Amino acid sequence: MDGLQGGGAPACERCGGTVAPDGRCWDCGLAQPAFRSRVEVTAGGAAGVSDRGKRREVNADAMALTTAGAWTIGVVCDGVSMSPRSERAARLAAEVASDALASALRSGTVPEVALEDATRRAGRAVAALAVSPGEAPACTFVAGVTGPEGLWCAWIGDSRAYWLPDEGLALALTEDDTGELDALTGWLGAGSGEPAPRVRSRRPTVPGRLLLCTDGLWRYLPGVEALRDRSAAAPASAGGGPLESARSLVGYALDSGGHDNVTALFLPVPADVPPRAGSAGEV
Repeated sequence: MDGLQGGGAPACERCGGTVAPDGRCWDCGLAQPAFRSRVEVTAGGAAGVSDRGKRREVNADAMALTTAGAWTIGVVCDGVSMSPRSERAARLAAEVASDALASALRSGTVPEVALEDATRRAGRAVAALAVSPGEAPACTFVAGVTGPEGLWCAWIGDSRAYWLPDEGLALALTEDDTGELDALTGWLGAGSGEPAPRVRSRRPTVPGRLLLCTDGLWRYLPGVEALRDRSAAAPASAGGGPLESARSLVGYALDSGGHDNVTALFLPVPADVPPRAGSAGEV
């Protein structure tokens, strides 16, 4: 943003008023173009990048990343463009779900239950933002958990999760909640009802990464192997770690047009995950 007010708060680019935490001016309501235009996060060997893209005024994607003991937790949400203040819905859902997952996993709750409960909490929080049926923010949702026993993910909408092993078959773990013409059939927010997330898990025998992303990325790289190849193409001189991989994917989407907000978040899966007896690797 161009200026700061006397107390240090950012000033609106249109009227000079105070910018609220959701990136809009308290006085005139303008969404600030520079607010959260580029966000990078790291924690516990995980990393993510979110970019506004080249065609959107506001970054309505949001991500949260944290650790809880041996667990690494990531959440990615994408504000539904046809709903008002969708960026607020995405940020709130990511924050609420991340906090709920960290608390549940620290207390010993199994990941499947923790993910289901966190998704419902996020859904209720977003639904509470509605001031009327016509003023109801909404967002899509995907969350992932990795740890010493494997990886888990839950989702609603068309934000996705992918298992990208260092060796072997890469897999899409989610299935889009969409109908004809790719219209969403599932989301978080008023009018969606009580969230009913689907949960997937794997207990891989090789190390790799769990990728969480929005459609601003996967529409440019719809194939899972293309995603893995592009993320592995991060410059070796930069370390080739998860942050560079996320930057590489987001950079590819921007170079390909950047028509939407784009977010990529990588969670590490350790090499010493024990296989479950009699299992092919998925539960």
